Parts: sequence; structure tokens; C-alpha cells
Amino acid sequence: MYNPFSLEGKTILVTGASSGIGRATAIECSRLGAKVFLSARNESRLEETISMLDGEKSIHRSCLADLTISQELNNLVDTVPQLDGVVLCSGRTGNSLPIKFDKREKINPVFEANFFAPFELMRSLFKSKKLKDGSSVVTIASIGGVKAFATGNGDYGAAKAALNSIMKFAAKEFAVKGIRVNCICPGMIQTPMVESCDFSEEQLKSDIATYPLKRYGKPEEVAYGAVYLLSDATVWVTGTELYIDGGVTVL
Repeated sequence: MYNPFSLEGKTILVTGASSGIGRATAIECSRLGAKVFLSARNESRLEETISMLDGEKSIHRSCLADLTISQELNNLVDTVPQLDGVVLCSGRTGNSLPIKFDKREKINPVFEANFFAPFELMRSLFKSKKLKDGSSVVTIASIGGVKAFATGNGDYGAAKAALNSIMKFAAKEFAVKGIRVNCICPGMIQTPMVESCDFSEEQLKSDIATYPLKRYGKPEEVAYGAVYLLSDATVWVTGTELYIDGGVTVL
């Protein structure tokens, strides 16, 4: 059956695969025929994700890793096979502080998780030739710092904007090997990360009302975009930003 979005025969690495967008992406990749290599920090939740994958479970593999720790990141690079695709989903929330109250020591961990770790992993996979010629890299950034600038979201938005920017440089430099690099910028997605934020029910309702489609997104709706960018349907797409945000950034 013809399917331009098939991932049959491809090996895909998904980071942050223990929950949220990472978990949903791993599941959708497996449903479309990929062998999935999962990475995350939480072992029990990672094993739970593996149990949810389609296909023979033995074809999928995992590696426990905190990507902000160099040794664990390097171990992941050494462990993974050659890859047809990578989806960089790991990250963390910001400090929810106005700029005047934020501090360098609070900002550093936000940048470590949301920019330096995915950048270093992408760089290391390319340098070590773990990315096959013609493969696809998908970074998960955010509308924050790119098209949305909410008060108190500066450190998170700046880190994600940096990730979005480095994607464009990588797209130009990796093109010599036919490797595509693209970015997904989601709006608010109903994930454990969002649910952990200290918002009142009234604040959530007020924010949801700003979305033209009147709801937050679902993790699988971002995963579908990742599948699109991983598939051969996008072999002539690189250096792009895909906004999956319920229309909230429409000006």
C-alpha cells in the first residue's frame, strides 16, 4: 500500500522518549515501520514507552542517558547504530521569572537541557558519522522566543530560539552529506511538562482562549509533524520551521 510517510526500514533515535512529545514520537515512528532507539533519564518510564511500541519489541532498543552529563551523552553516541533519523525531544521548563529576577545560575540549567545538550548530541552524531548520508534530524524547539514572548518565559524562550537558530546553520553545513535538519515549533502541548507548571485553572482557561482552535495541542499532533520530516516525503526540505500551534502565532 502506497504511503509516502512510511518509515519502513529506517532506524530512528528519539530522545526524551519517556513521556510527552518524545514518547508520542517514538510510538508513531514504530507504527510506521521504524526501528526505534529510545533515550531518556527515567528507566521505568522508558521501559513503559518500549511496551507501547508497535512491531516486535526486540527490534527496538533503549539507552538510559541524562544528556546534560557529557559522559552519558558520549555513551549514547557510542551505543547507537547508524541512524536514518533523529528527533531531539529532551528538555525542561524554564524558571517562570521576569528578567530582573532571573539569575545566571538559574538560567544555566535551562540552556544546558534545552540548547547545549541537543546541540552537542547532534554535533557528535554528525562528527562520528552515526548519521547516514541522506538522513533527517528534527529538533523540537518552541514558539517561545521565536514568535511568542510571554513575560517570565525569557530563559526558556531564549534557549529554544538558540536551538532553532543552530538548526539553520546545521542544515547548511550537513547538506554536503544530504542530511536534512529541520525544526518543529509547538505551541502549548498537553504534556507532563506543561501540567507541572504553576498555572491556576483561570490562567489556563485564559491562555487557551488565545488559541484560534480553542485548545492546547496533543503530543501525537507534534509527532505527526516529526514523522513527516523524517520520511522520504521531505527529501527536499531542510532548514525549515514547522509551526504546530493551533494558530496562536497567526498575526
